[in-house]
Amino acid sequence: MFVGPEPIHINKNANIAPLVIMPGDPMRAKYIAENFLENATLENEIRGMYAYTGTYKNVPLTVMAHGMGMPSASIYVFELIHYFHVQKIIRIGTCGAVSPKAEIGDLILTKSIYSESNFAYTYSNYVGNVIETNPDLNKTILDTASSLNLKVLYGMTTTMDVFGPYIDFERVLNRIPTEYEILSEEMEAFGLTHVANCYNVPSTTLMTVVDSKFSKIVLSPKDRETKLNNMIKLALESLIK
Repeated sequence: MFVGPEPIHINKNANIAPLVIMPGDPMRAKYIAENFLENATLENEIRGMYAYTGTYKNVPLTVMAHGMGMPSASIYVFELIHYFHVQKIIRIGTCGAVSPKAEIGDLILTKSIYSESNFAYTYSNYVGNVIETNPDLNKTILDTASSLNLKVLYGMTTTMDVFGPYIDFERVLNRIPTEYEILSEEMEAFGLTHVANCYNVPSTTLMTVVDSKFSKIVLSPKDRETKLNNMIKLALESLIK
């Protein structure tokens, strides 16, 4: 394995906190920094992948985007862990519901992840299709959600190599073993979690349902902002505990 002395995709002089929250969208990272953090400073803008470091309730914290798809997310997670020694990561994102138990606007905490991808095999010769997120971090999030009176669904998601709404993803879902109850689909959690697990860094994924195979409802901009704000607050409150 070739690993250079400096990160390639993150500013080598960036001030990165030990606790990191990771949305996919760089503009959402900017939104979080401006609306939830105090004294936030822009620490990375290489390739437009913004990272900001500030404090939340006096605790140093970094919010950094990871882009779309497992390859992109894995690059940033590896560099954060290897070069900046982060200690905990919560990915926050949006997902599509593939179970009638998950409704538009619901929060989903990922307990485990199923993927057909060869990502983990390429990364570390892992041959399984299922990986687990960190149970201790998940418990903290569930306990925090209870204290905030937020409903959270806790279960399995599937990570795809393609954007589900643009394909016949029923074909993919029908290949998943029936013993797995999949709540949602997205594109990054499996890769992000596998890299973090390889380096024993606690991580998990918290998502907001924005579309569903069982509904034609589309969240209005106002509703989407409110629902995402609940997810952001839950992640931040959990990360500092």
